[in-house]
Amino acid sequence: MERALVIGGTRFIGRHLVEELLEHHYDVTIFTRGTRDDPFADDDRVTHREGDRTNDSALEAAAADVDPDAVFDCVAYHPKDVRAATRLFADVDAYVYVSSGAAYGSEEIPKREGETALEPCTTDQETDDSSETYGNRKAEGDRAVFAAAERGVNAMSVRPCIVYGPHDYTERLDFWIDRVNEYDRVLVPGDGTNVWHRAYVEDVASALRIVAERGEPGEAYNVGDRRLVTLGESIELIASALDTSVEVVDAGRRELEAGELEPADFPFYRSYPHVLSTAKLAGLGWESTPLSTAIDRSVADHRESDRDGADHDPGREAEERVLGILETM
Repeated sequence: MERALVIGGTRFIGRHLVEELLEHHYDVTIFTRGTRDDPFADDDRVTHREGDRTNDSALEAAAADVDPDAVFDCVAYHPKDVRAATRLFADVDAYVYVSSGAAYGSEEIPKREGETALEPCTTDQETDDSSETYGNRKAEGDRAVFAAAERGVNAMSVRPCIVYGPHDYTERLDFWIDRVNEYDRVLVPGDGTNVWHRAYVEDVASALRIVAERGEPGEAYNVGDRRLVTLGESIELIASALDTSVEVVDAGRRELEAGELEPADFPFYRSYPHVLSTAKLAGLGWESTPLSTAIDRSVADHRESDRDGADHDPGREAEERVLGILETM
């Protein structure tokens, strides 16, 4: 494969994907609306096409002009987008849809491709834009990929769990980095052992490329860190990357109520473990970045940014009330 079209490509996963493809000597074209800063604006290795991916005519024109070998669909949030793309790019060597671990509809440990049930998706959910239907819509996008493969399209799906790393606009990890950087004591919901599988963004980018090159049409591939960590361990890794020490203070639901808080107010908390099997992807030769390296790079990027995760802040004053109560127990 030589020519790649990235639908998206300037913000987070897509940005890292473009860098990954350039490192592997692809001719890269990005297709975006042009509403965000373009980190590749001055890079003559990247061709830019402006258009709305929900406009089939614009996407069809891109298909004709670029004639890509591989298409990476980073911003397909509705099933109709996937159906349109798999029709317009029916003749490419690889169409790779960025799905999500949220597509799984059954709580199993681990969640496996082709075994764990996907979320259902009603007609109303297909066109909804709320976060509540995100997993349903991603699951229906997966089903659109499978249907396209049955028609002979070389379509595949990649399902990341929670993605983190440099340029992460969600700022979920930034919240915890900021807490460790600013305070000696960090309040953690539960007993610190809850697990919500995460994926380092550079590993997601390499997974997308490898699936395009080696994946099987009609297949889905999970991607996530090969080493699982608890929330408590994550905070210790962040402290190490910051070259500081921190006291991790666990708080159960009853203690949190004293600050009018609940566990779900904190990023990365999940009452039941969310774990994806990554064996299928590893079977293609994919490897994940060592966890300490991924955290070190994420912390370094945080320090150079103005991100602080404030949108996820449950309120430090409320946390201090809980910490004060725990101190007297």
